Amino acid sequence: MAKQINQIEKFIDFRSDTVTQPTPEMRQAMADAVVGDDVYQDDPTVNLLEETAAKILGKPAALFVSSGTMGNQLAVMAATKRGDEIIIGETYHLFESEVGGIAVLSGAQTRTLPFPDGIPDVKMIADAIRVENIHYPETSMICLENAVGNGRVVPVETMNEIYKLAKKNKIHVHVDGARAFNAAVALGVDVKEITKNCDSIMCCLSKGLCAPIGSILAGEKDFIEKARKYRKMIGGGTRQAGIIAAAGLIAITEMTKRLHEDHENARYLARKLAEIDCIEINPEAVEINMVFCKINKSEKLLKDLPAMLYKKGIKINEGSFHGQFRFLTSNDTSKDDIDTFIGELITILAENK
Repeated sequence: MAKQINQIEKFIDFRSDTVTQPTPEMRQAMADAVVGDDVYQDDPTVNLLEETAAKILGKPAALFVSSGTMGNQLAVMAATKRGDEIIIGETYHLFESEVGGIAVLSGAQTRTLPFPDGIPDVKMIADAIRVENIHYPETSMICLENAVGNGRVVPVETMNEIYKLAKKNKIHVHVDGARAFNAAVALGVDVKEITKNCDSIMCCLSKGLCAPIGSILAGEKDFIEKARKYRKMIGGGTRQAGIIAAAGLIAITEMTKRLHEDHENARYLARKLAEIDCIEINPEAVEINMVFCKINKSEKLLKDLPAMLYKKGIKINEGSFHGQFRFLTSNDTSKDDIDTFIGELITILAENK
């Protein structure tokens, strides 16, 4: 008989908002889910999730996929042809962290642009669009992020300018909206104010919204049907997926309403970090649930810091680039957790001058 795992060891975890545990309501919904075969499109819970997500995101259709990366790659596959060119920020996830999927799966090439702080620049994009020329590839897609991977939020006005430019040039706009609901909360708008300025959007249900698996790709009906076929091609066709879609329904209808709490906790964490002498941070720069700071200590201490905190029951990612660290707040981190983290961090820094 397989060994039964009764309880997971409890850690305070600031590594990402992907580490959230499903809520009790999600676990119950998963246990009770009515299911079918999603490849036949007869799983009622998946169908309901896709219909609900499309309505919330203001698009005609939506597709349930296993991950944000899959959703992004399906968008590229459905909106481009081999040899096309995609305009994208040089730090964006779709280019930097999806294992070269654009080249492998779509045969497209990327035109990367150095957007300041990740915020897309309309003039830079306009200058990068290829004019008709026998030597040039066709610019067929502009890929944006909102929120950006560095925690910044793109203003609706900027997205609107880019979308108008794209429509003028008959270019598809896709948004990697892994944290689109965080962006909407930070901007103080309904998420439809973001999605009306793109042709397709991917949003994660497992980043901050607590679903254990899954993302949504939304767009026009013919686009989603293409994406559905490509999903099958790359092994994303699932059977009784309603078991996980049930958690996704709670994620997109309920958990989006509490994201402001994560943002408030992130600002609280930033203020606490700012009180520590050896830490450089601008609390005013915290827009969503991401906190970035620089710790001015020896390289050895910075390298050892994650392991030292782990022994205290706290998980953080390794730092990068001269002491830069990233911390994320989520449904599973409270103000008390933040206070515990700050206390342990102060102790470690004081003992290792």
